[in-house]
Amino acid sequence: MLGRVRALQFRSRGATLRYDATGHGDPIVLVHGLSGSSRWWRHNVPALSGTHRVYVLDLAGYGQARRQRSLGVRAAADLIAAWLDHLDLRNVTLIGHSLGGHISMHVAARRPERVRVLVLACASGLLRDRLYRVALHLPRAVLTGRVTFVPRILADAARSGPLNLWRSTRDLLKDSVQDLLPGLTARTLVIWGGRDALVPPSLGRALAAAIPGARYEEIPRAGHVVMVDAPGEFNALVLDFLREGT
Repeated sequence: MLGRVRALQFRSRGATLRYDATGHGDPIVLVHGLSGSSRWWRHNVPALSGTHRVYVLDLAGYGQARRQRSLGVRAAADLIAAWLDHLDLRNVTLIGHSLGGHISMHVAARRPERVRVLVLACASGLLRDRLYRVALHLPRAVLTGRVTFVPRILADAARSGPLNLWRSTRDLLKDSVQDLLPGLTARTLVIWGGRDALVPPSLGRALAAAIPGARYEEIPRAGHVVMVDAPGEFNALVLDFLREGT
């Protein structure tokens, strides 16, 4: 039987994906957002791994993979898709936060035969703004979330470095998922923080409306890092959605 494994890696075309895995059952894959890391899911993994095999990724340029150059949205999606093929993961629940949700939509479009469920948490796929304006929203986005999580946000951002953060932000603002949304076939749950100051809830509602059959859920007191601000509500929404699909 599979147990807990840590600090594994997968390389493809010169890029490295780092990941940990724990639990048993159909796979759940967690993809962090901009300036994030696998540590951002620590309040979610225990609940999700009770019934699933949970893979927690560190994108190139972040977390355990921080010594690399960050990839663009579509290159990161290509790497994750190749990793899914490498492990031959099927019946995947792909959960992405912010930039990770943006990437996850591309992965679901590339591997519909592998991704059965898609969970988008405050995903950036429809965000359109100038880079400096997004930067201006960052202090408010941090302060509307869980204050005790601020040191982790700052530490992971510092480890990633300003160049990786700039490259990733510039690329996500240039990339739109609008055209691929109607073709997504995975059962989709869209979860948003009602106090998200970085990616407004109006974009979450628009995202859910554009994906066939998608469900939209909003957690009123949560901010942008919704799975940290309200982990109990977030975990319950995900697990209930998964049970409904069995």
